[in-house]
Amino acid sequence: MSKKYFFFGFGQVAKNFILLQKKEKKKFKFVATSTSKSQIKNFVNKKYKSLKFKNNFFDKKIFRFLNQSDFILVSIPPKKNTDIVLKYFSKILKLNKKAKIIYLSATSVYGNHKGKWVNEKSRLKPTSLFGKRRQKAEKQWLKFHRKFKNNIIIFRLPGIYSKENNALSRLRYGQNVFVKQNKHFFSRIRVEDIATAIQKGFKKNNLGGQIFNISDDLPASNEVVSKFSAKLLKIKSLNPIKVSEIKSKMARDFYKDSKKVSNKKMKLILKVKLRYPTYKEGLRSLLNDYV
Repeated sequence: MSKKYFFFGFGQVAKNFILLQKKEKKKFKFVATSTSKSQIKNFVNKKYKSLKFKNNFFDKKIFRFLNQSDFILVSIPPKKNTDIVLKYFSKILKLNKKAKIIYLSATSVYGNHKGKWVNEKSRLKPTSLFGKRRQKAEKQWLKFHRKFKNNIIIFRLPGIYSKENNALSRLRYGQNVFVKQNKHFFSRIRVEDIATAIQKGFKKNNLGGQIFNISDDLPASNEVVSKFSAKLLKIKSLNPIKVSEIKSKMARDFYKDSKKVSNKKMKLILKVKLRYPTYKEGLRSLLNDYV
């Protein structure tokens, strides 16, 4: 029997999850939201319904498909202080008790821990607006779980890299710089490993209300990863820049936080085996695309 998936947002994480299902020859159907008009689309030779959800406008068909779904992945970020999925769809979500829901949050909720290790029980003290909004959204989803007993779990994601967006691509296409910030650590995850974790999360029962960090094994600074990438590409020199020289405020805010994100719970309970345990394996596997 085909499983039915519903994706709030159809970005790189959801797409890699679909690629994993195709690779493993699973039987499934899926529906996804988009900010463009509702229509039938095709992804890797798989037709699916793309339903419009933009600000306060949404296709009413979303209600029907949510009620029929076995698994729901929420990757849409909160707007201001509100999770917009709960704002518009909580009444139908609470009725579908069979559905397993994964909400994708971010490790920015931890804030700055001065380079120390954090786990799911660590104090949350977000410094950025993005992190503060994510923390409030997490509280809303956990409250929803406690009140209606829906099967909801939260994944906290660190920096995501992929075949299309990674340290090699940035260096190859002209950004021969690294950010010089002493004792700054952050964690990463290759998008394919997120897809694996989602699959494990959907399969496992009795996880309602739990939170998992989804990260690789080796936190490192931008400087270390950039220099490793430059060595792979045989780029002889990189130029250091200060955080204050970064144009994007969101990117500058990122460097206010320094932490190493533990993935022990992910491995222990979800039994995730990382395809790319560190940035080294993840980047080496992409090298042929950039030489």
